[in-house]
Amino acid sequence: MKIRNIAIIAHVDHGKTTLVDQLLRQSGTFRENEEVEDRVMDSNAIERERGITILAKTTAINYKDYRINILDTPGHADFGGEVERIMRMVDGVLLVIDAFEGTMPQTRFVLKKALQAHVKPIVVVNKVDRPHADALKAVDEALELFIELGADDSLLDFPVVYASALKGTSSYSAKLEDQQHTMEPIFESIIKYIPEPKVDPNGPFQFQPALLDYNDYVGRIGIGRITRGKAKVGDSVTCMRNNGTTTNFRIQKLLGYRGLKRIEIEEADAGDICAIAGLADISVGETICDPNCLEALPPIKIDEPTLQMTFAANDSPFAGREGKFVTARQIQDRLYKETQRDVSLKVVKIENSDSWVVSGRGELHLSILIENMRREGFELQVSKPEVIIKVIDGKKCEPYEDLQIDLPEEYQGPVMEALGPRGAELLDMQTHENQVKLTYVIPSRGLLGFMTDFLTLTKGYGIINHTYREYRPTANAEVGRRGIGVMVATDNGQATHYAIQQLEPRGTLFIEPGAEVYQGMIVGENAYDMDLTCNVCRTKNLSNQRSVGKDPTVVLKRPRMMSLEVALDYINPDELVEVTPVCYRLRKKILDTVERKKYEAHHPLEGAK
Repeated sequence: MKIRNIAIIAHVDHGKTTLVDQLLRQSGTFRENEEVEDRVMDSNAIERERGITILAKTTAINYKDYRINILDTPGHADFGGEVERIMRMVDGVLLVIDAFEGTMPQTRFVLKKALQAHVKPIVVVNKVDRPHADALKAVDEALELFIELGADDSLLDFPVVYASALKGTSSYSAKLEDQQHTMEPIFESIIKYIPEPKVDPNGPFQFQPALLDYNDYVGRIGIGRITRGKAKVGDSVTCMRNNGTTTNFRIQKLLGYRGLKRIEIEEADAGDICAIAGLADISVGETICDPNCLEALPPIKIDEPTLQMTFAANDSPFAGREGKFVTARQIQDRLYKETQRDVSLKVVKIENSDSWVVSGRGELHLSILIENMRREGFELQVSKPEVIIKVIDGKKCEPYEDLQIDLPEEYQGPVMEALGPRGAELLDMQTHENQVKLTYVIPSRGLLGFMTDFLTLTKGYGIINHTYREYRPTANAEVGRRGIGVMVATDNGQATHYAIQQLEPRGTLFIEPGAEVYQGMIVGENAYDMDLTCNVCRTKNLSNQRSVGKDPTVVLKRPRMMSLEVALDYINPDELVEVTPVCYRLRKKILDTVERKKYEAHHPLEGAK
């Protein structure tokens, strides 16, 4: 059977996973009576809720005499390391572009990775049935992007297919009326334009893992493409390590892909994408080869983390109430288990403490790890994310990002005003029908805490996208800090209606009457740029005289609820987010009011202004 290996790449929410759905359905991979949910490739609960792909997924489709191995890649820049490694496994890409939105920041990011790997692109203009979609404009933008990224002349004449993945239609024509209920044009384009794998089927075995999975029974599982020879279960092979050493082992399991299922197979041939188990600590970029022919493939570069935060065992007064896994040992085991699967994640234990510095590719990367742990029953507390400072040529450098903002014209002024103090540099501004597109370069630090402000300033109508650019010398501006104070509880107990009613004029509350609070817990936002200590458990002093009509019914405002990302953005360096399976709580690092006041008097820059 002939093989084609392709990756599907695109900006977030341009329809990659929905397109794979249709390719699977229309290739006859599923039985007619088989019930299959939408976005079937997004198997993780968080992926399904947020509509994003977090981990790359592999599937195999049989079409005519071909096996098409498809890798559905993440679109978010935080998971860009996976996109780069996947390019080693494929010979072509389907670049999916939204017919309405056109090319976006992550479109540039993923296409750049594909062009660096010299793989053949096919452009799929998706969502052609969207109102106000302009498919031809999207193709023009794609061509401009190819030229801008320095694509070879051979890649500029790229084939284009127009589709609506949601409806399962496609066509070679940009006209909406020419759409037909078939994915045939995409399948035929893959067979016609994507070259077969450049491999040697008869040479000595050679394989390089580009992705990792993990299993409690066999340890790490390396996923990659066989570049030479064939693999069989039980074969003795040699792993050429990244550090120059070698390790011999036997292939315990060989896993192949058929539709959505990963199945055990006895052998795999050159060009096929498979998973090999047998070496518990196999790593990305190492070469697995025939012991009699030790030839290493070029190493794979793994993107370095740009953001770090501290994870610690929960030590609040409510510790152990709501979680199943609460000890430092359990949290440590879970974090180290995650590093077995995710090579972009780094975990370092802080000596003489129950804390770990966890480094990742961005806020989304780290917040998804926290959310997964919370759902599994873990209790922990985490600090504000901080950028990782590097010393390059004797200078302190920090990560900078490309920032693209699309928003209605009326909100342009407040947003530009908010970005100024954050060290953002405006590169380009385009206006089209009352919509403005702003392009900035900004220190990653300047984006910390900005998302919440941005949604408030644009009333939810703004779209924001950012992607890592490079390390530059550190800016001196104090950016990424919340400029307003918080209300901090002074007593343990239950919040009362009376106390909250008295505090409402002073700011915005985060809790409702009846909520349990403890000393040092953040219960609201102060209206001024300093912290306010308050007793939210206070009750009204009662006298022995009746009061008739003195207490009219007061309707309290709805408290502000925060998602995990908003909470991480919101806190200052002297605060923590307490994460449990039941809820998130904001708190001060030093809970005792008197001790905290003493500390802030000697360290004024670490607390609120």
